[in-house]
Amino acid sequence: VTGLSLMTSDLGEKRLELPGEVAPRSSRVGVLWNPADPAAAREWRQIQVAARALGVTLKSVEVRAPQDVDSAFLTLSKSRVGALITVLDPLTFAQRTKIVNFGAKSRLPSMYGSRAFVEAGGLMAYQPSITDLAHRTAVFVDKILKGAKPADLPVEQPTRFELVINLKTAKALGLTIPQSLLIRADQVLQ
Repeated sequence: VTGLSLMTSDLGEKRLELPGEVAPRSSRVGVLWNPADPAAAREWRQIQVAARALGVTLKSVEVRAPQDVDSAFLTLSKSRVGALITVLDPLTFAQRTKIVNFGAKSRLPSMYGSRAFVEAGGLMAYQPSITDLAHRTAVFVDKILKGAKPADLPVEQPTRFELVINLKTAKALGLTIPQSLLIRADQVLQ
C-alpha cells in the first residue's frame, strides 16, 4: 500500500496562530470539532499543545451529528469566544454553510480546514495544497505504471500548504488583514 496522506503535525498549530494575527486580542478561541473522527481528534490534540505554548484558552465544542450543530452554536455564543476554529471532517464539511453563517453572524474571526468554507463566505482556511497533491499522485501513478511495486513506495505527507483569505468577509467583520499575512496568502478572495 502506498499513497499520499493529508495528515501533518503542524496544521492545528498554524490554524490557531493565523487567526491570532488578524485578531490578536482573541485569547479565548472556540474549537468546533467531531471527536468521532480520528483525524479531527489528532488535530484537536495539536491545537491544545499550540494553545498552551501561545497562552490561548480553548473552548472545545464537540459535534457528532448534524443535529448537534445548533446547540454547539449556543455553547459558543455563551462562551464569549473571540475567534473560531472549525476542524475539518465530513460532518463539519457538510455543515459548512451553516457554520460560516454562524461565524459571520457572531462576528468571529474564523479559521477553517478547507478553502470551501472560505468560498462559502468564511474568513480564512489553511490546508494542504490540493494542486500539489494532484501532481504527487500523478508521479505515483507514473511509477506504478512503469513497474514499481506500491509497497516499495513510501506514503508521503503534504509538504506544500495554502492559505486562502476572504477580504470581503474581513471587511464585513470589521477586520484589517495585516499586509504580512496577505503576502503569505496563496489566494485572496475579493
